[in-house]
Amino acid sequence: MSRLATRFAQLKSEKRKALVSYVMAGDPQPQVTVPLLHQMVEAGVDVIELGLPFSDPMADGPVIALAAERALAAGTNTLDALNMVKEFRKNDQDTPVVLMGYLNPVEVIGYERFVSIAKECGVDGILLVDLPPEEARDLDVILKKYDIDQIFLLAPTSTDQRIQHVVNQASGFIYYVSLKGVTGAATLDTSEAAQRIQKIKSVTDIPVGVGFGISDAASAKAMGNVADAVIVGSAFVKPFANVAPEQAVEQAVNKVKELRAALDELV
Repeated sequence: MSRLATRFAQLKSEKRKALVSYVMAGDPQPQVTVPLLHQMVEAGVDVIELGLPFSDPMADGPVIALAAERALAAGTNTLDALNMVKEFRKNDQDTPVVLMGYLNPVEVIGYERFVSIAKECGVDGILLVDLPPEEARDLDVILKKYDIDQIFLLAPTSTDQRIQHVVNQASGFIYYVSLKGVTGAATLDTSEAAQRIQKIKSVTDIPVGVGFGISDAASAKAMGNVADAVIVGSAFVKPFANVAPEQAVEQAVNKVKELRAALDELV
């Protein structure tokens, strides 16, 4: 079993929900990322979603877009982010790591080279925001060759046909975007999201994670009631824009503890 499958099976047996944390690789400095990941795992994160810095992050709101700018300004590129996973794996062989980013840097490196390096570094899944399943066949073949999960997005606007298409092709987990907007938006309608998640889960056994707009214990708990995983990004990234890295790490870790405690109340 893959790390993702193992982790979700373990959590299901314990009747617990996964907490997935998004961290921008190299924000605000490359040396911050790996120690931050270890601290977040220790505080209760189940799956890491590592952002690949990109200059035109179209799905991201200002918090994560600015994090990408800081990471790029600090000299972090896609290969550096992969090496951060390799460094992380020296002390953690169990926590799944999913890369989240955009297609352009992957195409520049080349599908085969990118995936082979990702596998060597210990990556478990890849989510490319601007690569729809209809255009993902070539990458999908290579990812299957290296046993890396390809994760796709579904949204409030996804049709029944689109949902079926994605569940037929996705692996690892399905990422449900809980609102019509960008990351960090504050317009989450938990009741509507819950209905959509239940609809997706009715046609697949693949775990469903929900992200975008989740920033506190209440929203995490509401979504944890219906989803298999709660995905949080901007709430962890935001402190790095406002305070020194040491303080930002502390705030991010405290946020993990807050969300973990809320999700564990669902047990």
